[in-house]
Amino acid sequence: MTEPTDHAAHPALRPANPAFSSGPCAKRPGWSLANLEGAWLARSHRASGGKAKLKQVIEESKHLLGLPDGWRLGIVPASDTGAIEMALWSLLGARPVDLLAWESFGKAWVTDVIKQLKLSDARVLEAPYGSLPDLSQVSPKHDVVFTWNGTTSGVRVPNGDWISAHREGLTICDATSAAFAMDLPYDKLDVVTWSWQKVLGGEAAHGMLALSPRAVERLESYTPPWPLPKIFRLTKGGELNEDVFAGATINTPSMLAVEDALDSLHWAKEIGGLPALIGRSEANLKAVAEWVAETPWVEFLAKEPETRSCTSICLSIVDPWFLALETAKQKAVTKSVSELLEVEGVAYDINGYRDAPPGLRIWGGATVELDDMHRLLPWLDWAFAQVRAQRTAA
Repeated sequence: MTEPTDHAAHPALRPANPAFSSGPCAKRPGWSLANLEGAWLARSHRASGGKAKLKQVIEESKHLLGLPDGWRLGIVPASDTGAIEMALWSLLGARPVDLLAWESFGKAWVTDVIKQLKLSDARVLEAPYGSLPDLSQVSPKHDVVFTWNGTTSGVRVPNGDWISAHREGLTICDATSAAFAMDLPYDKLDVVTWSWQKVLGGEAAHGMLALSPRAVERLESYTPPWPLPKIFRLTKGGELNEDVFAGATINTPSMLAVEDALDSLHWAKEIGGLPALIGRSEANLKAVAEWVAETPWVEFLAKEPETRSCTSICLSIVDPWFLALETAKQKAVTKSVSELLEVEGVAYDINGYRDAPPGLRIWGGATVELDDMHRLLPWLDWAFAQVRAQRTAA
């Protein structure tokens, strides 16, 4: 760990909550274990009370997000990864597919489709970290798989205008760091996945899978040529397994995590619902943007303002001293900055993602208080100055 130095130069205020990790993310303001006392523990999740809790998460999520009539929403295993994998393995192969990748998770779905499912009629549209692929190249005749918000790059699609309203293929959207923080156009989407541990600040291991009527029609009319493991199976006898979307989970869920998700959903409703959640996230991004505009040593990794994430806010260091370093030494610097802030109790886990360019990644989702974001920013200046001085003197 990097030891703190020069205490006299410390900023005056620390964030009240130093949790700026990009997953699991900050718990909602005012959270405590006492909020989970009503959890359905030591009882079967298939008993009436347990199933009612699971269905409540589904129904309250649908209402909060404004999912259209006719959409199904289910709780599935293995977090957002499990949800998107279920969609890929169950739905793809009926049409050619366009795969969009501009950060680590999008590239992971490319690997699954190309190397595991071995689809030959797949086209990859890539862009480097900080940019988006040419979205106009997406064919409305193809299925398309993409992340709405690149969690590891801080780059989001600005809107759904590039998706045809008359598309023939399905749009499969990994929205894990976008759902509850960004306005998703469900009329342009067919499969949407997320997890509780991002914008809701929930606990791990549970994914959410939302299906449009078009996606359900594909499931009931198409059988993929590869075997499906039990936890991926969404149909029975050629028809959708409706139980999955009514609280009968495929595997055993954590009812403590379910109670925690309900607590987050109730908090979101109390503060004003989806518009309030989006507003809190956008306010955090605005605070960072104003600081970046006045700070010469840092820039956004996202090149275009309209593509900058309001949740996974990724920053590049552009100080000439830093840019002159080899990549390995740059990564060592960002690690030292992150560790120094952790030692000071100011910010936890804000080093950039391991596969991303060297930089910092700050979570700005709705559970992060704006005052804490404002208090963090002077500490970034302080920590970078400390690490640069130490390494220059060494």
